[in-house]
Amino acid sequence: MGFTRAELLGYADRTVDDLVGDDCRLLFVGINPGLWTAATGAHFARPGNRFYPALARAGIVDHVIDASAGMSDADRATLLGRGVGITNVVPRATATAAELSDDELREGGRRLLERVRAIRPRVVAVAGITAYRSAFGRRDAVPGRQDETWDGADLWVVPNPSGLNAHETVDSLAEAYRRAAVAAGVV
Repeated sequence: MGFTRAELLGYADRTVDDLVGDDCRLLFVGINPGLWTAATGAHFARPGNRFYPALARAGIVDHVIDASAGMSDADRATLLGRGVGITNVVPRATATAAELSDDELREGGRRLLERVRAIRPRVVAVAGITAYRSAFGRRDAVPGRQDETWDGADLWVVPNPSGLNAHETVDSLAEAYRRAAVAAGVV
């Protein structure tokens, strides 16, 4: 499946439903959906995104999920069965996260806290230190486990899997994701 640039731009400002089950123990939080994600309705769907390869390498799932054409029912069941959920700080799709304002990130942060209160995961893993700092006013936060909890959930900041975050590899992403998954009791 492929999209032209014009087709993808038609998905700007769309939203993507959260992927969350009844037993969500580890909630991954993206910055916001990309246009490919909005087009397919599957989180981290852009071809080349390293999220699902990192989940497999970390032992969170038993195979690399290919969400580039949308999430299959079997792959959705795999994630939910492992206690893994996915949401975003900001729900609207953009071509790049740079299109989001600080106000939009802060409002998204408030919305995220409400979602965490409702979902009640053991661990929240925010994928992206810059977005975390902006959304929650934690200018000097560093990656890893944070000192605060959100409604009883441990808070982690993990690397964003986007290819734009070029200094990270599938191995380094997997290492960070695995640490959060162990804390959540997922692996």
